Amino acid sequence: MISGSPNLLEHISRSLDRLRKSDRKVAAKILEDPNSATELKLADLAKLADVSEPTVIRFCNAIGCDGFQDMKIKLARSLAFGLSTSQAEISDDDDVETVVGKIFDFNLTSLDWVRSRLDLKALDAAVDILHNAKNIHFIGLGASSIVAMDAQQKFPLFGVPCSAIVDAHQMLIAASMMRDGDVLVAISNSGSTKEVAQTMRAASAHGAKTIGITGSNSPLLRFCNVGLLVETLENTDQYTPQISRVAALVIVDILSTIVALKKSPDHRLRIADMKRFLADVRSTDTL
Repeated sequence: MISGSPNLLEHISRSLDRLRKSDRKVAAKILEDPNSATELKLADLAKLADVSEPTVIRFCNAIGCDGFQDMKIKLARSLAFGLSTSQAEISDDDDVETVVGKIFDFNLTSLDWVRSRLDLKALDAAVDILHNAKNIHFIGLGASSIVAMDAQQKFPLFGVPCSAIVDAHQMLIAASMMRDGDVLVAISNSGSTKEVAQTMRAASAHGAKTIGITGSNSPLLRFCNVGLLVETLENTDQYTPQISRVAALVIVDILSTIVALKKSPDHRLRIADMKRFLADVRSTDTL
């Protein structure tokens, strides 16, 4: 059962695998056109989904609603909140234009969902830690390693040496060598990867500050001085977590930008000089 969020569409999308086959037929019709679904009567939705009216009621209960009317109210609230349907709606019959539209809509909606739920106080606390860091180490395994490596590339903005560690053994070795002044930033969408949690715990024990960027209220947060919840709408049990990586990349971009803004004017001048130098190197006029 699911409840407690204005985003009923997200809950329906994430619950598809757990629903009965007949309930999934109701879910599919709602996700197909949620705007129209808010106007349907019980009998109409049952007919469209080719199920019985009791099945529709059972579906409403399964997704945490108190009956059909409560489901429609929560569905309307989701739409008012600016949310759209999930990537799970892509079907074999969709042409290229339809797939492009669905994926773009899904990604844009999911990023907007992340922004609406981002804890700005936690973000500000993470910025303070990064601003005062002597060294910053980013870690991530699997898909999250891409985010860690991108973060390391932003070291001019952070203004201190940065590393990206994407091997489980090297993470633990590095954590055991950290000390006061070091900051460890873990990127883990699931937040349940044992090696990442162990690394965070070891780094904290050696005096480092720890920041976690994770997609849920996960075990990783227990080992973080600051936890940044970056929850997206995708079902990572069924799909490669593309949008979760994009969202984490955006958060890293926000952190590095704000840290750079807090640095001295002299530091920002050095960044500008670096960018001009790179522009000259990349120019074909120098060939």
